[in-house]
Amino acid sequence: QVQLVESGGGLVQPGESMRLTCAVSGGTLDSYAIGWFRQAPGMEREGVSCSSSRDGSTSYTDSVNVRFTISRDNAKNTVYLQMNSLKPEDTAVYYCNAKKSGTDSWGQGTQVTVSS
Repeated sequence: QVQLVESGGGLVQPGESMRLTCAVSGGTLDSYAIGWFRQAPGMEREGVSCSSSRDGSTSYTDSVNVRFTISRDNAKNTVYLQMNSLKPEDTAVYYCNAKKSGTDSWGQGTQVTVSS
């Protein structure tokens, strides 16, 4: 399994932008499917976005489509989540996930708070 470390969370006002980073170690990123998940207080963890290892295709949950962009830099073994036009309902702990051949790795999460 790879090790994942998220960073870049914090407090922002509604309408602002933030970029989350997920540093991957212990494996080569390009062989992993990568996803960003989030969990708000009292809610179940939900998938936000994912990036395929096979063709780089991406997908997004409806609530963040157009506002969020997932990307990966395989040379740096790093995954990003660019979040624009943030809303209070985006407040959650955001987790990075990597999957390959039955392995399933998670980071420790980073808190994102959107509030005025």
